[in-house]
Amino acid sequence: MESWWIVRLAVNAVALYAAIYIVPGLQGSVINENWVTYVILGLIFGLVNVFIRPIVKLITCPFYILTLGLFSLIVNTALFWLTLRIGSWFNVTRPVDDFGALFLGAIVVSLVTIVLHALIPGNGRPGSSAKMPM
Repeated sequence: MESWWIVRLAVNAVALYAAIYIVPGLQGSVINENWVTYVILGLIFGLVNVFIRPIVKLITCPFYILTLGLFSLIVNTALFWLTLRIGSWFNVTRPVDDFGALFLGAIVVSLVTIVLHALIPGNGRPGSSAKMPM
């Protein structure tokens, strides 16, 4: 059994940690600053991306076309907000309602995820044939 989902979970956790650490409006939104909290947030973020993101992208498809894809920034912000909101239901985070902080946090999460997936061999995807260099 391949462990690609563990890689994706770890990437999500690191990306969320980076966003919460870097963006001033998000600092203090996590109740317990430990790795378990970020793993739980990474799991919530992964589930939101798997189940809710496709539905939102389908519904907002005309806005993606009209804005030439820039609407994805708003969708990412909304999904980031939803992740923190669901985290607050499990007493992992405090709700954040500052749109600017959420917007910057979503951008940081996206950039960190892109960089980490570029650095990890196989990109954390199932069936990837990338090999480690010798």
